Amino acid sequence: MSQQDIKTVAVIGAGDMGHGIAEVALLAGYEVWLQDVADEFVNRGKTRITDSLKKLMEKGRVEADLYESVLSGSLKTTTEIGAAAAASDLVIEAIPENMDLKKATFGELDKAAPAHTILASNTSTMSITEIATSTNRPGQVIGLHYFNPAVIMKLVEVIRGEKSSDESIEAGYDFCLKCKKVPVRVNKDVPGFIVNRSTAPRNVLLGCIVGHGIAEPEEVDAMMKAVGMPMGPFELRDFTGIDVGVSVCSYFAEAIHPDYAPPKDLLEKYEAGNLGKKSGQGYYDWSEGRPKIDAAKTNPNFDPYDVFAVQINEATKLIEMGVCTAEDFDVAVMNALGFARGPMAIAREDMSPEDLISRLERMAKDFGKVIFEPTATIREGAYL
Repeated sequence: MSQQDIKTVAVIGAGDMGHGIAEVALLAGYEVWLQDVADEFVNRGKTRITDSLKKLMEKGRVEADLYESVLSGSLKTTTEIGAAAAASDLVIEAIPENMDLKKATFGELDKAAPAHTILASNTSTMSITEIATSTNRPGQVIGLHYFNPAVIMKLVEVIRGEKSSDESIEAGYDFCLKCKKVPVRVNKDVPGFIVNRSTAPRNVLLGCIVGHGIAEPEEVDAMMKAVGMPMGPFELRDFTGIDVGVSVCSYFAEAIHPDYAPPKDLLEKYEAGNLGKKSGQGYYDWSEGRPKIDAAKTNPNFDPYDVFAVQINEATKLIEMGVCTAEDFDVAVMNALGFARGPMAIAREDMSPEDLISRLERMAKDFGKVIFEPTATIREGAYL
């Protein structure tokens, strides 16, 4: 099946990601089914979509006809997963990050969806290959990982499971293009895919910096914003959720290496119930909206190029494994994290191989982290 054969899209889960993905598909002209387990969740998701479309229409960014078509039926809602799947050519799952729950859901989708339907997961970290084992159509199971908020963020990681067909991957890729997104192919199913995998060693490093008293979170954020990041990494942790951060770190520690375990400062926030924006308090106070980072609080003891170094190192691991190209790595990170330049471009333009190797070896030794050891690609200068 090709993108042209996709007429109706089902989104399973009407929460923050699900309702956003549904809105993206509606904006591209698709008929959409939005499903969740209870009417209150579905109705809340529908209201958020219609409110958003109304604002876009008032700003002249959406035609009135599109808004009216949603109100008149191009968006359908249900609590029955089978009804949504049976009507759709592409199903995108956007439920909580729990493998057992995802596999059970895909088992239901497989039974209800027509034989031609592609089943996609919006998982941010979990194995597409494993999810596909719960179906009788692993060739038609792919990953479509959107970023929050889905209506605004351009990047979508198009993830190939071990048995995903070329046809399904290309249909998913072209679907994203039609939705005016920036798709990037993830050619091998690895934990965290591209973007979250690239931030994993960065998060370890940030835990080390705070834990060793080198810099405070706001000092780190001030410095990273000073070098062009739109949002500091600790502010971003709050925005995405401390609980999500703990879950992802724990998953990486189990799936890749113990060095990725949640750092002490993150666990302390989690155990205190300070989950970031969603609870009103995390590293920052969100009770009055987005926190204001004091630009004057830069700390010379913290070098932002150390952050770039561990991300560059992780990029070369992914390239060595055949997950992505250097160019796609940079496109993904730039579109997801707001970098003006990608880490691989920074490596080529700003850092000598000797500098990069020295930084990584120093951090591996000082913090006792094997994951910071420079790769063969970096030691050989093969990324240049």
